[in-house]
Amino acid sequence: MNSLNLNRVAFVLLFFTSFEIFAQQQDYIIGRLFDSQSNEPVVFANIRIKDRALGIITNVDGGFRIPLKYREYGNIIEISSMGYETKEIPITDFSQTELNVLSLNPAVFGLDEAVVKAKGKRNRNLSAKQIVQRAIEAIPRNSPSNYFSSIGYYRDYQLNDDQQYVNLNEAILEVFDQGFDQLDDATSETRLFQFGLNNLFGQDSLARAAYNYGSLRKIIKKAHLDAYGGNEFRILRIHDAIRNYNVGSYDFIGTLKTDFIENHFFLRGSDTSVDTEELYTIKFWVFYPNYRANGTIYISKLDFAIHKLEYTMYDEKKRNKTGKRNKHGNKKKVIFDITTDYRRINNKMYLNYISFYNSFILNIPPVFKVDYATINFARRCFMVEYNSIPEAKQSVHLPNYKVEFKKKRVKLKHAGRWKNKIFLNPKMKEIEITKMLSEFAKAIKKGTDLNDLLSIKVSNVRDTIGNLVNKWTQRDYKQFREFFVQRVRLGQTAPEDSLFMNKRKPIFEDQPTAKPSDFEDYWMNTPLQSTEN
Repeated sequence: MNSLNLNRVAFVLLFFTSFEIFAQQQDYIIGRLFDSQSNEPVVFANIRIKDRALGIITNVDGGFRIPLKYREYGNIIEISSMGYETKEIPITDFSQTELNVLSLNPAVFGLDEAVVKAKGKRNRNLSAKQIVQRAIEAIPRNSPSNYFSSIGYYRDYQLNDDQQYVNLNEAILEVFDQGFDQLDDATSETRLFQFGLNNLFGQDSLARAAYNYGSLRKIIKKAHLDAYGGNEFRILRIHDAIRNYNVGSYDFIGTLKTDFIENHFFLRGSDTSVDTEELYTIKFWVFYPNYRANGTIYISKLDFAIHKLEYTMYDEKKRNKTGKRNKHGNKKKVIFDITTDYRRINNKMYLNYISFYNSFILNIPPVFKVDYATINFARRCFMVEYNSIPEAKQSVHLPNYKVEFKKKRVKLKHAGRWKNKIFLNPKMKEIEITKMLSEFAKAIKKGTDLNDLLSIKVSNVRDTIGNLVNKWTQRDYKQFREFFVQRVRLGQTAPEDSLFMNKRKPIFEDQPTAKPSDFEDYWMNTPLQSTEN
């Protein structure tokens, strides 16, 4: 069977025009990876030179870029993903001038194969909960206790309502880890090789701002995300529940070692495999009045090593915008989704990639608003001043204004407009107006807040282009943080210098960089820009 399924070019053209993309990617082989049965993208698949640790991970749309210099390291590209048959393709079979469309075949095992061979004991079937318990207990045994480093591509970005990438930050970095018997956040160090904002993608300054639960300008609904100094990479590392198995990670995982089993229900799924290694598939879930969480954990039949942990929390009270069922069969809105994938090197498990996605709400201030409302002594009336010109008829319609003096409603008899100012004449006797103005004058002299005396509320007024007065709008965004390991260095200790990332400030804010001699071996696996129809 031809590995490069070029008969699907018509399908690909729905996503983007190849000429523009390849004109910008002359140093790379460009492609996309799909499921051969469902035609869905294969997300986060491994694409590596056979028998070498160097490789890349496919993006959320199945897209990938292979540097042409891969030809220097080997002749065979090996493509693998959890639940699929591994595929090998000669690098010479890839086109350098056209989109390469590849597919993987699903590989599924039956439940009858799920028998654990425990050392020193007779064969026995284990429940889903028992398998997970053994996997957690085996983390220290299956994880590196010695120094190592992971070099890879990091990015954080957002998807707006139009599913467009905005605020794409990218970096190549190296994490120096002292081993799983040490606390990661306290002992690991990170060195940046290169980082920056990708200006080829859109920018949105409002979405870029920090979460603000005080003003509610930018929030995660029904969740709270600690800022950790605004360092998005640090946030991502803390949400690796496997690396941080003995400390708190995230709701409702808690501390994986002590809380995970107690907090969830478990069920055996169909067994699967990765790189010829057979895995248990354990599905788990938990329900609360306002939340639900679903996930899957993939565990080796060989030694109970955890290969992958998928976890999604949903808002039980809110449906998603598409109205379609998600991967867990419900239509609830995602609060956050985390995927952590590990791979085996010298019989120990090392991070392969981690992706952390959360939804957030951006509350946008009114475009058209009242700058201030006060008393006008010269005209002996109330005055409302807008920040732009209001529509003429609506702006002088008296029912659109509610005026209270000393918490009592004031009737109005007339409204007049001059540019962006509206003058509201009270329906009062002159002696009553004089008395009211006198009270305002005394309040001003004493420094009293006039809001204690006067309240003017405005509704149903629009500006000349249709913006409703004082109308806040709400936008939904998706925030992604992702790290894809391209190389693991065993026994690698941190250099004895101070050129490490400051964890207490944003990764893209005046951080030191230090490029190694082999810097050209690593690259930004920037998402493919598309022209979707």
